[in-house]
Amino acid sequence: MADPQQQDMGVQEPHRSRLYSDLSGMYDRVFTRVFASRIETVVSGLGIEPGARVLEVGVGTGLSLDSYPSHCEVTGIDVSEDMLERARKKLDPVAHAHIKLECMDAMDLPFEDGSFDYVTAFHVVTVVPDPARLVQEMARICKTDGYVVIINHFSSQRPAVRAVVNMVDPLTRRLGWSTRLALEEVIGKPSLRLKNRYKTSPWSLFTVVEARKEVDFLPGS
Repeated sequence: MADPQQQDMGVQEPHRSRLYSDLSGMYDRVFTRVFASRIETVVSGLGIEPGARVLEVGVGTGLSLDSYPSHCEVTGIDVSEDMLERARKKLDPVAHAHIKLECMDAMDLPFEDGSFDYVTAFHVVTVVPDPARLVQEMARICKTDGYVVIINHFSSQRPAVRAVVNMVDPLTRRLGWSTRLALEEVIGKPSLRLKNRYKTSPWSLFTVVEARKEVDFLPGS
């Protein structure tokens, strides 16, 4: 059940967000051009080593599938079966033999602590009803010294820019996400150390975040 405060804010659960239901049929046409090249650049820059285990939360229609090297093991999850069905149609038995797709809730993952070397989330953190809980789950299942990698819009650190962007917040909330989430609200956990924060272009609204799992992680911290 969604947090009442989130409901008051108008932020819906992922499977009820228009991005994850009403717009699923046009998601590829709209967002491939906007998101795909950024995701490919970020994944390529990670230098994922052979044999690494990767979990992508909110894999959607699979815009990222071609970005991961074949020498790693990738699990892509999403709460929307409609999205996953579209992603499965893109899987090539040979080219994507290292990828499997499963339907599950990213805020309540069934994996054991420290199961993955990399845990990624691309343009999904502000769609879920509890972004901090999502990132906490990502940290939990990440191995010690592994990486949590996020691409998302976060509230600007510059007041003037933040004020302008927040003017469209009422519109984005109708689509299931908010412009007002600050990075510090989700990457302030004791288990994660921020290693890198950057944009792939000066004009991008989206921030790439790379955080490393700390040794002193305690479940539930």
